[in-house]
Formats: sequence, C-alpha cells, structure tokens
Amino acid sequence: MKKVTDIYNYRAVDRKLSTSGQPTEEQLASAAEEGFEVVINLALHDDPHYSLRDEPGLVNSLGMEYIHIPVQFGAPAETDLLAFFAAMKQYQDRRILLHCAANKRVTAFLGLYLVIKKGHPPEEAFALMRSAWEPDSTWSSFISAMLDEYHG
Repeated sequence: MKKVTDIYNYRAVDRKLSTSGQPTEEQLASAAEEGFEVVINLALHDDPHYSLRDEPGLVNSLGMEYIHIPVQFGAPAETDLLAFFAAMKQYQDRRILLHCAANKRVTAFLGLYLVIKKGHPPEEAFALMRSAWEPDSTWSSFISAMLDEYHG
C-alpha cells in the first residue's frame, strides 16, 4: 500500500498538519490508517488529471471529514482565503491533510495563514511554499494584497 509520504510534493509541517499535491485513493486510505482526521482540498473537482472521481465520498467512507474550498489556480480569491482560515480554525486540534493539485495553492494559503493568524514572520511562514514552488505574478500579487489587507 502507498504511504502518505508518497503523495506528490508531500510536506510534513508538524505532527498535526501535512500538505501535498493530489493524493490517490490508496494514499487517502493510508492517510486514514496513519491517523489523519480531516482532508482539506483546495483543488477543483472537475479536472480529471488532478482530482478523484468521488473524493468526498471516499474520504468520508474512510472515517475522515472532507472540506472542499475550490480555489481557481489562475484567480485566487479573498473569499477562498477566508474560508480556508475558518476551516483551519475549526479543525486546529485535529490531524489535517491539506492538499491541492500540486501543493502550490495550499502552501501559499498556509503561508498567509501562518503570518496573518499565527503571527509568524513572512520569511518563515512562506519557507514551505518556496520549497515547493515560486509563485507566478497572479499569486505574488494575491499574497501581497492579502498581507496588505490583513497583516498591515
């Protein structure tokens, strides 16, 4: 069986939070076996290359909770970020697998969360993102705008 650590672009943040690209059905089963309780997905459900046929049903059948916040990669929105903040707060005491298609949306949103909600310095908060990718102009502008709006 595949391990959680085999998921594309997998990163362990701490013992309660991991980020990754799109897991397979086998990898989601491994996540449940390894004690993950919540799966938060920021990718879309309509791309056959980067989504499973019925991820919500599969995750629920494995005994985990599923939260879907579909973020358009080419157009991240403030409302998406605020929904992400709410989910992170709601499940902060649970073990979370946070994923999107390639661990890009996720690491950008997590960096914003760590700065805005947890008070981490930006260099530290975005280190995980930089280990996975360098944001394009759309994402760089979005990150700057959200930091200006919520971090001052």
